Amino acid sequence: MSKSFSKSPIVLVTGATNGIGFATARRFADNGATVYLHAPDQDSGEEAMARLVEDGAEPLRLNLVVADFARLDGVADLADRLAATLPALDVLVNNAAVAAPQGRTHTEDGLELTFQVNYLAHYLLTTRLVPLLVAAGGRVVNVSSATHVGGNIKWKNLAGERYWPLAAYAQSKLALTMYSKWLAEAGGASFTAVSVHPGVYRTQLLPIYDRVGRPAEEAAPIMATLGSPAYPVVDGGYYDGLHLTKAAALVDNSRARGRLEKLSADLVESALH
Repeated sequence: MSKSFSKSPIVLVTGATNGIGFATARRFADNGATVYLHAPDQDSGEEAMARLVEDGAEPLRLNLVVADFARLDGVADLADRLAATLPALDVLVNNAAVAAPQGRTHTEDGLELTFQVNYLAHYLLTTRLVPLLVAAGGRVVNVSSATHVGGNIKWKNLAGERYWPLAAYAQSKLALTMYSKWLAEAGGASFTAVSVHPGVYRTQLLPIYDRVGRPAEEAAPIMATLGSPAYPVVDGGYYDGLHLTKAAALVDNSRARGRLEKLSADLVESALH
């Protein structure tokens, strides 16, 4: 269902303290939205809020929410707090990400760090916010990467015993892209979901991005456009910028999507109980 923004749409951007997330939050605030900025910790969140206000954002439109995505109990708590507070959610931008560390790193939940932060935490957050998205006829924008095309889901190696950083990162973005299409099917006409490779920008994700990337501010128009529920998209589609593009073959595999969703639900349940 396509729905125009209300007078003051409500937007949640994860990983909003720098890079694409910060630029996206700023653009939505400039466009009159009430923006919830997610930060991994209080200090970085307050710094981002201060920078936005210095840049001219209206303080009353900004709200800080904090959760460490390396702890699924914190993600669940964030989702529950938002669900208890907000009447609806017009836009959810799942942007938070880490570059895969050189060595295998496990979270306190016993999962490989990259898979959890880049994908599973967003799976948990989004799943619990679905009623708010339905209430708004909203839009989910999952920030993917062109690297997902070279990825694969290591069904029996999600803990990363056999670990290679680039493969771990590609896997996390492939999972997020697959989840976008699963969400589109599960949501029916209630809300829409897309994934996007916004391009290569100067972010803190990888040092090389600072050398070869474009200013992160240039990603903001793409994110704000795709994030508008009034902007027509192919539900579940994968976009390169604003251009609908063919995703990896596994994204179109319905059995693989179903398997990933069940595995994700099982991993979350195991971590939270």
